[in-house]
Amino acid sequence: MHQTTGGDERESRRADSPPDASFRRLPRVHCADGPSGPGPLPVSPPRSREPLVLLLLALGVLVWSGIAPKDRFTWLLEVLPVLIAAPLLVATHRRFPLTPLLYRLLLLHAVILMVGGHWTYAEVPLGFWMKETFHFARNHYDRIGHLAQGFVPALLVREILLRRTALRSGGWLFVLVTSVCLAFSALYELFEWGTAAATDSAADAFLGTQGDPWDTQWDMFLCLAGALASQLLLSRAHDRSLARLEGTPAA
Repeated sequence: MHQTTGGDERESRRADSPPDASFRRLPRVHCADGPSGPGPLPVSPPRSREPLVLLLLALGVLVWSGIAPKDRFTWLLEVLPVLIAAPLLVATHRRFPLTPLLYRLLLLHAVILMVGGHWTYAEVPLGFWMKETFHFARNHYDRIGHLAQGFVPALLVREILLRRTALRSGGWLFVLVTSVCLAFSALYELFEWGTAAATDSAADAFLGTQGDPWDTQWDMFLCLAGALASQLLLSRAHDRSLARLEGTPAA
């Protein structure tokens, strides 16, 4: 009589048992040949439509501000930064997209400029409300504009330096960002002076001094305050936004 050996019994049980889960068919992964051999195809993250929405909002405010402004020449001078920056941002969006935080702040700054252009800075209703509420001696809407002139460009300069140079977060970055914002503020004051000298009284509303002999100094001081406040308050949030944009873990 033929006797079954222990090895034969084990082989029989192995053949009758279901395949182990580790040998089940895995989903097929499509690969592409790379420099070091086959590898997984890169997956591009979905593009956000937020920049387009922000651009459309800015265009809407620009159209509104250009409808029967208080002074057409002043309106053109006030919205000129928007007319220059918007096409540049659109042209560089694919090659050098900015962080969502920065895009939102740029829209805010653009709105401040366009509102000031519509009424002129000395006659914006918000400034009159502030004057009556806080008993100011003048319409201080232009102070808001110059505070924003430091607050928003500070993050723009910071982002460019972090992404295009070897600089990292720290003291030198803080100093350079602040210096660039102050230099831009001084350059803008020179632009105002040159415009006033070239056009005489036509630029009075653009200057918007409202009889304040220290208006130029106040403008540069508020730009400095805005640049310092922006870096102190938003640097960490900006770093996180940069990390998400570049796909790297935040420090």
